[in-house]
Amino acid sequence: MSGVVRNQGSCVAVRAFSPSSNFNRCSHGSASSDGTTCGRPAWIGKGLTCVCFKRKGVYEGIYINLTPKQAKRLKRLRHRMKVYFDGSRPDHQEALKALWSATYPGKELHGLISDQWKEMGWQGRDPSTDFRGAGFISLENLLFFAKTFSTSFQGLLKKQGGKRSAWEYPFAVAGVNITFMIMQMLDLDATKPRTFIRSIFLHILSENEWAFDLLYCVAFVVMDKQWLERNATYMEFNEVLKSTRAQLERELLMDDVLRIEDMPSYSLLC
Repeated sequence: MSGVVRNQGSCVAVRAFSPSSNFNRCSHGSASSDGTTCGRPAWIGKGLTCVCFKRKGVYEGIYINLTPKQAKRLKRLRHRMKVYFDGSRPDHQEALKALWSATYPGKELHGLISDQWKEMGWQGRDPSTDFRGAGFISLENLLFFAKTFSTSFQGLLKKQGGKRSAWEYPFAVAGVNITFMIMQMLDLDATKPRTFIRSIFLHILSENEWAFDLLYCVAFVVMDKQWLERNATYMEFNEVLKSTRAQLERELLMDDVLRIEDMPSYSLLC
């Protein structure tokens, strides 16, 4: 079954899904005369989304009928995205300590507010102030990365690869920004789907509930790779982040990418 890639105002059916996929083709509505702009996303009943596009003068689209598993996982991920970091919560304190232990095994942490945190790339002595942009999930992402791909994590933390800039990006703060970028890209809080990337990700999420965290790890190594290729400095960080997002979107739209593990850049992780 084919899907849709949106490119420069036009859409072509090139995305392939497995036979067991919950993606289906649909056709409805009438086309306007220009034949160049994509149709607006439409909502078709409870739990059923349809991303419409225009191709050769006809509105077409794909829709996702969320299975109970998909709906449950999406609800859980949305909840994670809405949790603010709260330094007074014991579980949040423990998560922060766990991040330190995973980052610096065997090295004693002197306190949740300490100059030691600057070593990891936080802006000040209290890392909780840097979580405001993306919330507790950004801490969870860093911890997942540290535990799942420790070699890549440590390499990026210590800036071991390539010719590094004299003004490098702060590792931990960059991680928070990457979480926020992915949240914006996937647009999971929207009631109606506005991007095809979101629809693809929901399918991937149905295969692996840790898809968001895996995508985060891929995004981090892609960002660092582009940073090195550009010979970037910290003033260019936002531009590097934009190009990282574009690279992730291109890979997610590839025909044979049905899991995060299928993304070409996943091979950068170790």
